[in-house]
Amino acid sequence: MRSVLIGTLLMLSPIHLIPVRAQDDTHSKPAQSEFFSGVVTELTADKITVLKSVLGKNSDTRTFLITDETRVEGKLRVKARVTVRYAREEDGDRALHIIVRISQKK
Repeated sequence: MRSVLIGTLLMLSPIHLIPVRAQDDTHSKPAQSEFFSGVVTELTADKITVLKSVLGKNSDTRTFLITDETRVEGKLRVKARVTVRYAREEDGDRALHIIVRISQKK
C-alpha cells in the first residue's frame, strides 16, 4: 500500500513535467552574419575594402573576401556606398551579400 501511495504521489508531482534536453551538441551553429556600411576604397576580383567614417569618431576600414557565393546588388565600383553582410571566418571576413546604395540627386 505504501509503494502505491508513493507511486501515485510521484505521478502527480510536477517534476515529471520538466523537459529534458539531450547534451549531444552535434549541430554546429551557423555563423552569425553582421553588417558593415561605408564607401568602397579598393576593389579587386576577390576582395573589397570599405571605409566607414562617422563624424566625431575614428574611421574604420575593413576588407572582405568575395567568393562565388557572394551576391551583389547593383554596380560595384570604387567610391560607391555599400552595405556588406558578412560572416567572420578563420580566413577573414567573407562577404555574403553586397548592396550598392544609389546616391539620390537633389
